[in-house]
Amino acid sequence: MAIEMKLEGTVVVSGGDRGIGLAISRDCAKAGANVAILYHSHPEAQQRAEEIAQDFGVKTKAYRCDVSDDNAVNQAITAAEKELGPITGLAANAGVSANKPAVELTTEDFQKVFGVNMLGVFNVAKAVAKRWIETGFKKGSIVVTSSMSAAIYNPVALNIPYPQLFYNASKGAATNMVKGLAAEWAQYGIRVNALEPGYCDTDMTKGSDPKVREFRENTVPLNRFSDVYEQSSSALFLLSDLASYITGTYIRPDGGCTLY
Repeated sequence: MAIEMKLEGTVVVSGGDRGIGLAISRDCAKAGANVAILYHSHPEAQQRAEEIAQDFGVKTKAYRCDVSDDNAVNQAITAAEKELGPITGLAANAGVSANKPAVELTTEDFQKVFGVNMLGVFNVAKAVAKRWIETGFKKGSIVVTSSMSAAIYNPVALNIPYPQLFYNASKGAATNMVKGLAAEWAQYGIRVNALEPGYCDTDMTKGSDPKVREFRENTVPLNRFSDVYEQSSSALFLLSDLASYITGTYIRPDGGCTLY
C-alpha cells in the first residue's frame, strides 16, 4: 500500500521563499495545504508564491515580515489566517548568519543572528500556538529548521573551522528550545520538532569556494551535498499525521556527516 503525506488547512513557512524553505513551501502545497510564506526582503517572494499557487492549485501568499518583531509576526499570522484559512502547521525556517572570526563579532551581530534564529523562531511558534490553544485545535505541528551545526563545528579544511560562532550557537539554542516548547505544549496536542539539515545545495552553498565544497563532500559518508527536497521531505513528514506520535526531537538528514 502506498503511503502518502497529506496536509490540510494552511501551513506557515517563514523564510519559505528560497532554499530549503522554498522546497518546504512547495512540498506542503503539493501535499494539499495552502501556504503562507513569511519573508524579509527577497524581491522574488511574491513571484514564488504565485508559482506555487499555479503549480499545485492551492492558495499561496507571501507576507513581508521581520520575524524578530513580535507585533509584525502577529499581524502577518492574523492576515494569513484571514486570507488563506485556519493554520494547521508551521515550518519555522527563516535563518541568518554572521560569518567572521569570533574576535571580530559584535553585539549587533549577536542581535541579528539570535534575533532571527532564536527569537524569530520563538515569535512565530508562539503566535501560531496561541491560536491553537485558544481554539482548541489539537493537531498542530511545528517544525523548526535548526542545523547539524547545532551539534558540530563545520570545517573548511583539516583543523580549520568555518567562522560562524553565533550561527552554530543559535542553532544549538533552537534545537534545545524545541524540547522546551514540546514539553509545555504537549498538553494542547501541539507537536514541536526540529529539522537539522546537513550540507545542502542552495544558492548560498553553490557559490562557495570549490575547494571548500570538495573538502566538505569528502567528509560526508554519502560523499555529496543533499538536494533541498531531501531536506524538505523530512519537514513534510514531521508536519503530517504520519508523525503524530513524534514530538520534542529532531531529524538530521546529513548524509551521515555526524555519525562519527
